[in-house]
Amino acid sequence: MTKTVNPFTVRRPGSIRALVASACVLALAAPLPATAKTAPTSAAPAAPTFETALLQPANAELRGFYYYRDYRPLWLANGELTAPAREVARLVNSSELDGLSPDQVHAAELDAALAKLDADRSPAAADAAELALSRSFAAYVRLTREAPQVGMLFEHVSLQPQSPSAALALQEAAKAPSLAGYVRDMAWLHPLYAPMRRAFAAEANSDPALRRAFRANLARIRDLPAVPPGGRYVLVNTAAQRLWMYDGAKPVDSMKVVVGKVDHPTPMMSGYIRYAILNPYWNVPVDFTRDKIAPRVLAGGPSYLTQRGYEVLSDWSADPTVLDPHTIDWRAVAAGTRELRVRQRPGAANSMGKVKFEFPNQLGIYLHDTPETQLMAKEARMYSSGCIRLQDAQRLGRWLFDGAMPVAGEAESRIDLPSLVPVYVTYLTLQPQDEGGVVVLGDPYGRDVTGEPALAASTGAFRPSR
Repeated sequence: MTKTVNPFTVRRPGSIRALVASACVLALAAPLPATAKTAPTSAAPAAPTFETALLQPANAELRGFYYYRDYRPLWLANGELTAPAREVARLVNSSELDGLSPDQVHAAELDAALAKLDADRSPAAADAAELALSRSFAAYVRLTREAPQVGMLFEHVSLQPQSPSAALALQEAAKAPSLAGYVRDMAWLHPLYAPMRRAFAAEANSDPALRRAFRANLARIRDLPAVPPGGRYVLVNTAAQRLWMYDGAKPVDSMKVVVGKVDHPTPMMSGYIRYAILNPYWNVPVDFTRDKIAPRVLAGGPSYLTQRGYEVLSDWSADPTVLDPHTIDWRAVAAGTRELRVRQRPGAANSMGKVKFEFPNQLGIYLHDTPETQLMAKEARMYSSGCIRLQDAQRLGRWLFDGAMPVAGEAESRIDLPSLVPVYVTYLTLQPQDEGGVVVLGDPYGRDVTGEPALAASTGAFRPSR
């Protein structure tokens, strides 16, 4: 059976100019009308076009994107779904893994549009499927890039996840070298996200504790950048007690670290590493002075302070007075009724080692060298009061300073980095494997169970280090 086609619906997909041109050509080629009068006929209504479909309120956010690509489809080819389109549908229909509801990503509307395309293969159905895919994809990207409120402390708004508009989400996808790879790897998120999500999907019938851990870890990864401004950043996973140096989307180096004890957990936080302090003083946390130093002074006398290079200061200002330790009521310090500032002078015994890297924050957390290198040989490395001790501070320094770590003199000195480098301190208790499955690293701080940032034990224990 021959199908009659209305010539006004024949168009190059996505170009209203082609629609107009084809109509003009048909008009010029038509034979002249006969002189005899004919009864008027009513014209068949023109089929809706892709451009007119974009005028619907539901598609308002998509108009600019398609206009600037001359209305060419992103997800369909010759009216057929592409592999990236099918992957978008899979992500949308499993969005509960991301902590989203199907309604938020228009899952029902997408399913209906794809079912209609499968049923009749008409141009109108193809247009509807294309727009439904873009609506769902844009909503999915926007929601997964929103900060999930899991306890990450951000020094600056520029470090927070940025949720894009629909047009920007689609533009980023369209510019990718491979749209299939972009969607498969969920490249709008940190590279750890897609493997963790796939592992979660494979463990759909796992026990409730593991499912809870997956949800917590996925939420924490969403606080990390896909690629931050400048490209380079440092990532610390306190659950693994390890640090990675990233250049773009790939880690280029890694090392062990020592992190906070269970009763003094290292918080999840982000900041900009701005400078290094060579031959640093160590400003001792108040609770360490109370719990460790004061009892030892009471047991052995003030000579303990001299042997360890400690000095007692009048206050937390930049220019304090050094006090005579014999004048201090150490019993009051040990009881917690007197708050005392103590610092350790630079030297071989200094707990900061030869260098510390500052990303200024109210909790006084930083990355630093350590003389206690034997701790790096331990499998569980949670021994600090919250700061992060480095296995190889000089190696990190060479990377931060673009290959040339400054040489330290004898006095404390500050050296600014050539450019700011973001640092993200997170807490990932699961590690997906390339061959499938997941390694459970453990939950020493109990954050997977409580969902709390677990800062209460540490907030009062730190003061600014400078």
